[in-house]
Amino acid sequence: MNILVVGPHPDDQELGMGGTIARLVEQGHDVLMLDMTNGEPTPHGDPATRAVEAARAAEILGARRRLLDLPNRELVHSIAARHLVAGVIREHRAEIVFTPSMPDAHPDHVATTRIVEDARFDAKLTGTDMPGEPIYPRLLIYYYCTHLRTIPRPSFLLDISGYQDVKRRAILAYETQFVMPEKNRQIVDWLDAAGTYFGSRIRTAAAEPFFVKEPLGLTSLDDLT
Repeated sequence: MNILVVGPHPDDQELGMGGTIARLVEQGHDVLMLDMTNGEPTPHGDPATRAVEAARAAEILGARRRLLDLPNRELVHSIAARHLVAGVIREHRAEIVFTPSMPDAHPDHVATTRIVEDARFDAKLTGTDMPGEPIYPRLLIYYYCTHLRTIPRPSFLLDISGYQDVKRRAILAYETQFVMPEKNRQIVDWLDAAGTYFGSRIRTAAAEPFFVKEPLGLTSLDDLT
């Protein structure tokens, strides 16, 4: 299955669903991570360094990565941005698309979610100059990487037991974001704790939360944890 995971900046996908990405890749899915912006400037980073870190993180997770390189901190919901994302959806033949959950305090995150929601619709349109053939991804799933101090209220939890270490290593690949800034080092520990907590809700070692607006269909209860 072809899966697209969209993030406002390099590291958002790893923070929100790094364990899930690693698990999906190991299960044989073709996972493409799409970064809307390069995430720079930051206090310790620069575009070239962040690109190397992002490539390393994707390698650790086993996924492919692509950068749209729209303006960081100035990302806006526009028809042009929608069509860029829709073009990636069509080229990748994405059947499932992940995007950040709402609400969020970061304008880039808010813009990304609105862009992706509309791009999913735009991807099925005919008579456009977007690359690829029309496709309508059957699932749009929201992952949590919010800048608000909220507690997720997910629709479902995905078991990432055994993938906590690969998630941690992918996050720590961003040395300019989570190693060099002392105040950010605790974020990785928080995420470990959150993974353990969500895992406890479904009686597994770790899990990541997700939200959907549309119902998920089951043909069996065998896969329920």
